[in-house]
Amino acid sequence: MAERIKDEDKAKVTKSDLVDAIYTETSIEKKTVQKVLDEFFNQVKISLTSGNNIELRGFGMFEVKLRKGRENARNPRTGEKVSVPPHYTAVFRVGKELKESLLDLDIDNK
Repeated sequence: MAERIKDEDKAKVTKSDLVDAIYTETSIEKKTVQKVLDEFFNQVKISLTSGNNIELRGFGMFEVKLRKGRENARNPRTGEKVSVPPHYTAVFRVGKELKESLLDLDIDNK
């Protein structure tokens, strides 16, 4: 049976939480885990800003996509007409194994 997660049980996982979890599972020093995680994120940033995609098999893919600009857009807060130039953005596509593991998750969206 799928695990049921209620809204009040959902929480953000921070980088510090990831460091603690990796430390607990591997017993590698926290400082070392922190350095590796920081460098991983730095390399992801460098790769994406260079226009490269990052493929992590079974997990997913970080891609750089060009968003088309719009001449007649609206600021949703003020309703003011604005022009949005074309720009790049980073997107994440879920890999097959992660997607399949998420299918078994039952989230209560009340």
